[in-house]
Amino acid sequence: MARLAGVSHTTVSRYLQDENSLKPKTRIKVEFAVKTLDYRPNLVARSMRTRRTNRLAIVLAAGPHFPGPLLAAASETAHRAGYQVEVVSVEGGPRARSARIDDLARSGQVDGILAISSIDLKSRRSRQVPVVENESLDEKLHVLNELADATEVREIIEYLSSLGHRTFLHVAGAQNYASGRKRKSVYLETIERLGLRSVGAIDGDWSAQSGYDAITSLPDDCGVTAVVAANDVVAMGVIRGARARGWEVPDDLSVFGWDDEEICRFTTPSLSTVAVDRAAQGRDAVHRLLAAIRGEPAPEPSKRTLNRVIIRESTAPPKGVVPQ
Repeated sequence: MARLAGVSHTTVSRYLQDENSLKPKTRIKVEFAVKTLDYRPNLVARSMRTRRTNRLAIVLAAGPHFPGPLLAAASETAHRAGYQVEVVSVEGGPRARSARIDDLARSGQVDGILAISSIDLKSRRSRQVPVVENESLDEKLHVLNELADATEVREIIEYLSSLGHRTFLHVAGAQNYASGRKRKSVYLETIERLGLRSVGAIDGDWSAQSGYDAITSLPDDCGVTAVVAANDVVAMGVIRGARARGWEVPDDLSVFGWDDEEICRFTTPSLSTVAVDRAAQGRDAVHRLLAAIRGEPAPEPSKRTLNRVIIRESTAPPKGVVPQ
């Protein structure tokens, strides 16, 4: 491979350990050689030589909301670095997950462990492999920390206000979710700060039905012209409920969602929303684990905007209003 790519054996080795460690031009050369020769590493031989298993474990709570994008990005990042990944879903709380991590660390079957749900530090024993914590998910796999950030609600309301909207409704997510609580809190704070009017912040359950029920239950003279929904599914329910009342979106009512589900790019109207880069957390967490395995300093998080407001057809100025 080195001869075909025109690089040193060391460079090929670096590529096989972490392709992102090479300059783009060099990486392309090595990738060409790998594909041309149809190279596949012999993991058994590598394990005997390096005394490593080339396997990682990702430990998380057991729950109904599988974090697909985060795990997919984490697994892809590990695979590119030459590792296989085992996802371990553990029933019980932080102590149970910590005990499972202890078992994995002593088993000799993995080179490192990534915990994306909380673990019990007090019960941690001396471990033979690196353990990296990235507490993105709670006990029911609801998002936490960065992924639950609600700053963009402020940006959404400021944008809608600039279009001329003065009366708002928020259909919130379930309040046992950190993300639901934070979005509601930022909504209320921003409405008060800007001196706007809210006809309610109605607690929902993340379902389209909750959005439909919230909008159809409003009195005819409520005056609402803009809705901030907890997620895209709720927003779809709001739009369907508005049409059931004879209101058109966005002519009579502007609607904002959250999550940037693919289907919402193709609805009529297409939905204004917030794109959430869950994959970035998965990639960054694995890069931290790989650095710990190699005895290197933890890398800086990738430069990214985790949440990004996207304006589409479901938002417009109120009828008769010229935006300032």
